[in-house]
Amino acid sequence: MKSIKVMIVDDSAVVRQVVTGILEKDPEIEVIGAAADPIFALEKMKANWPDVVVSDVEMPRMDGISFVRKIMTERPTPVVVCSSLTEKGAEVTMEVLAAGAISIVTKPKLGVKQFLEDSAHSLVDAVKAASTARVGKIKPRAAQPLPAKSGEKLSADAVISAPHGEAMATTTERIVAIGTSTGGTQALEVVLTALPRVSPGIVIVQHMPEKFTAAFAARLDTLCEIEVREARTNDRVIPGRALVAPGGRHMMLKRSGAQYYVEVVDGPLVNRHKPSVDVLFRSVAKYAGRNALGVIMTGMGDDGASGLKEMRDQGARTLGQDETTCVVYGMPAVARQRGAVEREVPLTTIANEILAFGGDRRSVA
Repeated sequence: MKSIKVMIVDDSAVVRQVVTGILEKDPEIEVIGAAADPIFALEKMKANWPDVVVSDVEMPRMDGISFVRKIMTERPTPVVVCSSLTEKGAEVTMEVLAAGAISIVTKPKLGVKQFLEDSAHSLVDAVKAASTARVGKIKPRAAQPLPAKSGEKLSADAVISAPHGEAMATTTERIVAIGTSTGGTQALEVVLTALPRVSPGIVIVQHMPEKFTAAFAARLDTLCEIEVREARTNDRVIPGRALVAPGGRHMMLKRSGAQYYVEVVDGPLVNRHKPSVDVLFRSVAKYAGRNALGVIMTGMGDDGASGLKEMRDQGARTLGQDETTCVVYGMPAVARQRGAVEREVPLTTIANEILAFGGDRRSVA
C-alpha cells in the first residue's frame, strides 16, 4: 500500500517532534519533512510534494491563511490545521478553513506533548481523511471509510433511545437536519448562504473541536441571510434559524407540543465523535418523523448513516450529497449503502431541496 506523505509545519520544535512521532507510528503514513515556518516548508515541498500538510495557523514570516491560499493557488493539497484552543485561534482557523483547509486538530497552549499524545487517534484519522479529499484539481478517489478502531465503538444508544412507533403526525412545522464532517465547513457555507431569510429551521452537526463551533457559526451568521448560531439548550428551532451543535457536546432535537427546540448534553463519544450526527438524526427521527428532512454531506467514516436510516424509517425525507461534489465521499456513501438515502443530489442544489421541502417553490440563484 502506498504511504501517505505528510509535511509538518509548526514553529514549535516540540510540536513538530511529537506530531512526527505520532504519525510515523502508523504504517500507512510517512512524514517526509518538518519545517518551522511556511517559507522553509515550501522550499522542502518543491523537492518532494506531500499528500497532506499538517500546519499551525500562527507562524513567523507567513501566517497560516496566506500559506493555505498559496498552496491552493499553486498546487491544491489537503491541509489539516493544527490550531490552539483559544478564541483568537478559533477565529483565525475559520479563515484558514475558508481559504481551503480541510479539517482541524487542536493543541493547548500548555501541556502540548501529553495532549497530542492523548489525541493521537484524532490526528491520524484527520490525516487519513485528508489524504482522500478532493481539493481543487485533485482527481476523485473512491470512498475509503476509516477502519474501525480497536475497542468499543459506541452507537447513539449511549445517548438517546431508539424511536419506537410513529413520531408526531405531519404538521406545518418543518425541520431540516444536516450532518457533515471533512470538507463540511465549505459545503455548509455554500448551502446556508444560498438560503433566503424565510427558510425551514435547521439543526446541524459539523464535526469540529470544542471552541471552534462558536467561531464557525458566528462567521456563517455574518455571511447568511438566515440566523446562524451555536446551539444552547432550549433554543427554539424556527424558520430562518440554523443551530450548530457545540464542539465537545451532543445536540438533540426535542418537542413541546408543536414546537421544536434543542437540548445540548454531554456524553460519551458516539462513532468516535462528539457531537455525533447519529445522535442528532436519531432525535429527529424520534420527535419530528415525517416533518423532517435529513441531509448527509461530505465526510469520512459512517457517522450519521444509521441515524439517517432511522429518520427514513419514521417517514422523513432523506438526501445524500453526491460523490462528484463531495470533498470526501464517505458518510454519504455508507448512508446510501445502508438504504438511508432516498436521493443523491449535487451540493449546489441542496438549498433548493431545503426550500422545496419547506413549501417554497422558488429556486435560489
